[in-house]
Amino acid sequence: MSGLTHIDAAGTANMVDVGDKTETVRVAVAEGYVRMAPETLSLIRSGNAKKGDVIGTARLAGIMAAKRTSDLIPLCHPLMLTKVAVDISEDPALPGLRVEAMAKLSGRTGVEMEALTAVSVACLTIYDMAKAADREMEIGGVRLVEKSGGRSGDYRRDETART
Repeated sequence: MSGLTHIDAAGTANMVDVGDKTETVRVAVAEGYVRMAPETLSLIRSGNAKKGDVIGTARLAGIMAAKRTSDLIPLCHPLMLTKVAVDISEDPALPGLRVEAMAKLSGRTGVEMEALTAVSVACLTIYDMAKAADREMEIGGVRLVEKSGGRSGDYRRDETART
């Protein structure tokens, strides 16, 4: 692992200059989950949550969040994303919902933060829309799964490396 890229020799935070980097296609995938009571999952599945379509709204919120990442995370570059996809699926084993987001662009900097922000906001939206039924919900497992493109090359999470 290399040093921190946003801190200079004096310890001052700075936005990284990506002007000399080569434009490449960059893709990042992140994931997370919202664990909930089985009854809450059933309520969401049936479409009977008081606030409306939980999954559809969370998907849209995640996409919107990815597009606004530079407004939320200090020192992130504003990016011209070419694709953001948010997939939300039921996982009865949790029980709850799993969220996966993919962000893509052709540019000089990566899209990991955009994918992670999409997942985080989608999970927060699920919580917000279902909290009246279940305040014990738990958001967790937000992490980068894979990324491609750029000088540092490809990365795929090694599930055996950490518990």
